[in-house]
Amino acid sequence: MSEELLINYTPMESRVAVLTDGATSEIVIERHQKLGLVGNIYLGTVVRVLPGMQAAFVDIGQMRTAFLHANDMQKPKRSSDGLDEPPRPVITHLPMATPAKTNDKQGHSASVDVANVAVKLAEMPAQPLIEHRLREGDRVLVRVIKDELGTKGARLTTNISLPSRYLVYLPDNEPYVGVSTRIEEREERVRLKDSLTRLMAEANLQGGLIARTAAEKISDAKLKEDIHYLVQLWQTIIARTAAAKMQPAKRAELIYQELPLPLRCIRDLVNEKTSKVLVDHRQIYHEVAYFAQEFVPSIAPLVAHYTGEVPLFDLYRVEEDLQNALKRRVDLKSGGYLMIDQTEAMTTIDVNTGSYVGTRSLEETVYKTNLEAAHVIARQIRLRNLGGIIILDFIDMAEPLHRSDVLTTLQQQLATDPAKTNITQVSELGLVEMTRKRVRESLPQQLCEPCPVCQGKGYIKTAETVCFEIFREIMRYARTYHTARQFTVIGHESVIDLMLSTEASTVADLEQLIAKPIRFLVEGCYQQEEYSITFE
Repeated sequence: MSEELLINYTPMESRVAVLTDGATSEIVIERHQKLGLVGNIYLGTVVRVLPGMQAAFVDIGQMRTAFLHANDMQKPKRSSDGLDEPPRPVITHLPMATPAKTNDKQGHSASVDVANVAVKLAEMPAQPLIEHRLREGDRVLVRVIKDELGTKGARLTTNISLPSRYLVYLPDNEPYVGVSTRIEEREERVRLKDSLTRLMAEANLQGGLIARTAAEKISDAKLKEDIHYLVQLWQTIIARTAAAKMQPAKRAELIYQELPLPLRCIRDLVNEKTSKVLVDHRQIYHEVAYFAQEFVPSIAPLVAHYTGEVPLFDLYRVEEDLQNALKRRVDLKSGGYLMIDQTEAMTTIDVNTGSYVGTRSLEETVYKTNLEAAHVIARQIRLRNLGGIIILDFIDMAEPLHRSDVLTTLQQQLATDPAKTNITQVSELGLVEMTRKRVRESLPQQLCEPCPVCQGKGYIKTAETVCFEIFREIMRYARTYHTARQFTVIGHESVIDLMLSTEASTVADLEQLIAKPIRFLVEGCYQQEEYSITFE
């Protein structure tokens, strides 16, 4: 499996596409007038504390105040580095609790386990209430962990973390060393833990360090350079914070801004599978090449300047994939299709056989359709950047082995997704529930807006329905305004045409009932549901 990175830059926006074996697997877009906030560090001002929600709203200089929950104020707990634990599987089974009690051989009730759990929970140290930690007007150093989504402001944490190419530095954390769970080889995990522990001691570094996936097989010299870079960066942040606190009149101050998208993708998206990095803008190419030479010299020879006449995204069909990613329907090669619907609460993906009828049996047809859908679903989730709760409605399968194969395929396809995902077994209704970490808006949310005609409903009233509403409204007016001599209906062309043709007899009966004439006018600016009624 090989990956290519395409960087498209214009004065309006930066776009990065990841191609896996020639197919677009991820697209990241950043508008220059609306840069993402994730990773930025601010010295903000608390504007409101909500004890009932154990949260606070913080002014960080954006249009909406940001949200800080009490749980995001705790320092990360010292956790195992995973050396003695296997990597967490993507598929997990969520057992359902049963109210029935069972007895063991000694006759003791199994409910004692519940009591033990309650005791353990009671023994956990109580977290300080947010009203005891923050007050309105307090200035607090925060990092953005989630961009603004819809009407919600950004989400914050006071746990500062600074990423580099190979490491993540947690300056306020207790001393410890962690290793990415994506590094599965035990010997390599032990080496990284030992090396980082020694390098932290040599540098007298306070806080915690986490080795990123890119740190696998990296020499101690490179890790030492990363540590030096992170120490310098943290010292700069401390100095800027101290200077900002000397200006109490400013409610919010940007202390550290995350790298621009072209450089950020070199740091975060490039890996050992990357075979090519193409940049279609000369100045950005030089910036990317310099950044790669300084921080990721192994991929510097792979960075190239694209000078072709055909736009870069058109050449690799990324533009086409981007347009298709905004559609509800995704066609499968077999003839089946997916229907993807995103709501505020969750995203649903429905699998249908469509025109695919198979050759052997219904079960085999359903099985093959679901297998193909599992590949496409994993790609579409990453491509559209869908997050939160996702419900997958596969076609019902009778064979348990077929269900297992489909889930295994889905697990394998999601394993390459850098975002954290978690999926469950197939329910009795044939549904698969999964979650995916949501950091920024999905592509449809970022590039689209609710339809001005239907206000995002996806449907409008028929012309016939609007006609009947107008008839009822005229009858109300006739009862209320007895002095009216004539009514005039102003509406959309389709509604007026229907009244003057199919509903002409109804209009005549209504005129006879109210004993007043009714005139009709077409207004080109009106939508189908819009109308107005005047009287003289």
